[in-house]
Parts: sequence; structure tokens; C-alpha cells
Amino acid sequence: MRFSARGRWIATGLLLAWTLFVLFPLYWTVITSLKDARSVFGDASFLPFIDFEPTLAAWERIITGRTGTLSSLQNSAVVGLTSAAAATALGCMAGYALTRFEFRFGFMRNRDIAFWLVSNRILPPIAIVLPLFIMFNAANLVDTRIGLFLLYTMFNLPIAAWLMHEYFKQVPEQLDHAAMVDGASRGQVFVRIAVPLAKPGMIATFIVCLMFAWNEFIFALIFTFNVAQTMPLLVAGQATQHGPQWWDIAAMATITIAPLAVITIILGNRIVEGLVSGWSD
Repeated sequence: MRFSARGRWIATGLLLAWTLFVLFPLYWTVITSLKDARSVFGDASFLPFIDFEPTLAAWERIITGRTGTLSSLQNSAVVGLTSAAAATALGCMAGYALTRFEFRFGFMRNRDIAFWLVSNRILPPIAIVLPLFIMFNAANLVDTRIGLFLLYTMFNLPIAAWLMHEYFKQVPEQLDHAAMVDGASRGQVFVRIAVPLAKPGMIATFIVCLMFAWNEFIFALIFTFNVAQTMPLLVAGQATQHGPQWWDIAAMATITIAPLAVITIILGNRIVEGLVSGWSD
């Protein structure tokens, strides 16, 4: 579809307005972390050095003080990265199998199995936390990184399998047959042919799983206390007896948002390429 010059200007203006609308809360969070109590509770101020004098007091307090920020950030990074990698790897194998082999479970065929997998992601986590907590408590996995790793891997595996299933559908099966004619085993075909071709989809799937794990709150709230506490839980618990310290909360929120923002900016093109190619049919 071709647009006139006027239509392009209108579209550009709308996109610019939407970009500003989306980015303004992030900007507001960052500048709030640079304010003191007077600037936060005084008149609305938007521009550092013009409307207010910025200060790094909140950043110094949450980094050098006993706020648990660094340990919580480490927990989020370790659990988020490892669980996203595990879910992507398992989802890659499941997605490949669903596009290359015929499965039958009663009335269910491959397409039904793929839909059943993603339907598990629709289930609200709060509906299963009680039996899971009893199981994890019996196995001494409550308030541990390993426990969160297992939970987040289980939580993200359905969406990872679904995304990789959709992506592998775009990889020609003839490539597998040609490699096997040359003497390659099915495992070698998967590792040397399918996985390299599926790299954009795997990157997109990894980022999606990482975002879900990084921002997850319900499991972290119920299954952690102090040792394995993650950043979303730390930020949510900053309401003290003196009321919310918005400058500290803003600094913690900025630290929480920054890693994913950097990863998304660096791998933005790969994410779009992987997601779009998986839905091109």
C-alpha cells in the first residue's frame, strides 16, 4: 500500500506521538531517581538543571546501603538468563520434533499438541501455587535460585515451544532429507542444520522468555523470602513506615528496566526478524 506525502507525514506524526507517550514514563522514572523529597513533592518538574537540581543521593543509598539491590539484581540476572536459556533449548527441541515427526495422543495430532502446549501458558500462575509450594517446600527448594529456575523454566517452556514450532515450520524439511542422504543422523541434522537456521527465532524466543522471567512477580512473591528475592519483589516492597520513598523506588526501577532495555536495543532487529518469520504463513 502506497501513501501520499500528506499520509506519510500524518503517519510519522502519529508514530512520533505514540513514541513520546510510551517513552515518557521511562523518562519520568529516571529523572525521579535524580530528585530529592522537595523536588518530588513540589511542583511538577521535568528538566534537570533547569526545573530542579539533580542529585545522586538515591543511587548512592540503594547501591552502597543495605537495601539488597545488588543481591536482588544478581538473583534476577542469574535466574532470568539461565531459565530463559533452558526454556529456549527445550522449546527448540520440542518445536523441531513437532514439525518433523507425527505424534498421536488419542484424538490429538501435532497441531493440537502445539495448541495444548501454549494453552498451558494461559493458566493463571496463582491457580497452581499451592500444590507447587507444597512440592517445593518438601524438596527444600523454597527461597532458592534453583527453585526459581525450575519455576520460570516451566512457566516459559510452553511459549518457547510454540514460538519455535512456528519458526521451524518455515525451515524446509528438504534440507533435513538432503543431509541425511549424505549420511548425517537425525541428531546431526538438528544440531548442524536446523539450529543454525533457527538462530533468529531462538534469539527472539530467548528474549521473550527473559522478559517474562525478569518481570515475574507472583512466583517470586510466594516462593522467595530473603535469599532468592528478585528485583520486582524488592521494588514492590519499598513502602516503609514513612511512606513510599519515590526517589529510591525510581532508582531501583531504573536498574530493573535498564538491562532489558539494552538487550532489546542491541538485538531489536533480530527479535523482529525472528518473530515475523515465525508467523509469515
